[in-house]
Amino acid sequence: MVHTVRIGTRASKLARLQTQMVVDKIASAFPQERIEVVLVTTGGDKTLDKPIAEIGTRGVFVKELEEALLRSEVDLVVHSLKDMPTDVPRGLCLAAVLEREDPRDVLVCRSAAVQAASGTALDALPAGAAIATSSRRRAAQLSSKRGDLRFIDIRGNIDTRLKKLDDGYSDAIILAAAGLKRLGLEKRISQYFSAEELTPAAGQGTLAVECRSSDERALEILKSIDDPSARAESECERAFLSKLGGGCSVPIGALARLEGDRLALSGCVASLDGSRVLRMSLSGSADDPMKLGENLAVALLGCGAQPIVEQLRLSLPSEISPP
Repeated sequence: MVHTVRIGTRASKLARLQTQMVVDKIASAFPQERIEVVLVTTGGDKTLDKPIAEIGTRGVFVKELEEALLRSEVDLVVHSLKDMPTDVPRGLCLAAVLEREDPRDVLVCRSAAVQAASGTALDALPAGAAIATSSRRRAAQLSSKRGDLRFIDIRGNIDTRLKKLDDGYSDAIILAAAGLKRLGLEKRISQYFSAEELTPAAGQGTLAVECRSSDERALEILKSIDDPSARAESECERAFLSKLGGGCSVPIGALARLEGDRLALSGCVASLDGSRVLRMSLSGSADDPMKLGENLAVALLGCGAQPIVEQLRLSLPSEISPP
């Protein structure tokens, strides 16, 4: 018997490309399945005139996809894991995590002269340069390195952001390396940031597939494409974020790397203005990635992150809950 697997995704070029990666993996493992891609418009796609942190909805690029899943309009939905809140709605589960792409953040400069300058591209930017980013995490961490820079909001898909940059909207933009690489735009990258310079968002570079927890067929399909290494890293990072009470629009970063049977986790908590940036690392057994993430969060809270997190909770009530 031929089944039809309906996969929900956002309509952007990158989202459709990433969904095709999932389609290809499922088709390879289950060639008898008929696969249909269903485009879903999310709140983050519809509201482009406000910064993400001001939209004030749960998972601005996730909510409508999950609702379509709960209404059984689709069988699976594909997310960029960094967009997913850590609390998955009842009745749904994160059933597959795909092999991770480069998790780093990158700088893309408008001026070729800056790109070719000696030293780093960030150092070569003139005083008062405008950096476009929709991420408070990125702005806060880089503010601590270059307090003279101006950070301005930017929305839209990657192609839209690059066009705005080229048209003079800003001197540079910060993006995720993964998206640029998947779109074949790696040549636009002026500088890669290490996790010590700019700790990425939890789950950055990772694709996640969500389904209904009662859908045995979907669970069977997704189990076959789940990557154990990427899952261990993502569970560790998301446990860290959850313990701190952070959402998608707060200056909290986490990067876990699997090294044999050990996980190494780097975490960062920053004040919104970048005046305080706390970083800490911890390693532990890969057998319990969530425990490692929670332990690092507790350690950071005990070393000065608690008042920063409390202030963030007051300034962004829709995005943060108490740890």
